Amino acid sequence: MFKTILVPTDGSEYAGRAEDIAISMANKYNARIVGVYVIDEKLIYPYDVLEDEGKIILKKLSEKAKKEDVVVDEILVFGDPRKDIPTITQRMEADIVVIGTHGKKGLEKLILGSVAESILKSVEAPVMLVK
Repeated sequence: MFKTILVPTDGSEYAGRAEDIAISMANKYNARIVGVYVIDEKLIYPYDVLEDEGKIILKKLSEKAKKEDVVVDEILVFGDPRKDIPTITQRMEADIVVIGTHGKKGLEKLILGSVAESILKSVEAPVMLVK
């Protein structure tokens, strides 16, 4: 049913829940996971800090999945999550996107808005929202 499961992640609690569900699905369907971390171009933090954060978050996802014998392909990009995640979904031929409903909090959320809502509207593959 599912061969490729795309999981956008930002390290938040809700993203972690989405990761867990995606890992469970991948294990059940013998699928692979594509973990995606987008360094948002709108953020004003130093790039190196954001890149390191993304690498750590993707590594944690891979380690968690490995315990369940699930393979994770890691993608770290600089750009706009609302534009890049749909593009990656299509290029990776993802069968489903599993994404947390809430990500970063506070000022970042005000600046960024809801990535999950945007993905739900713009991705052609089925989208599972996890809260």
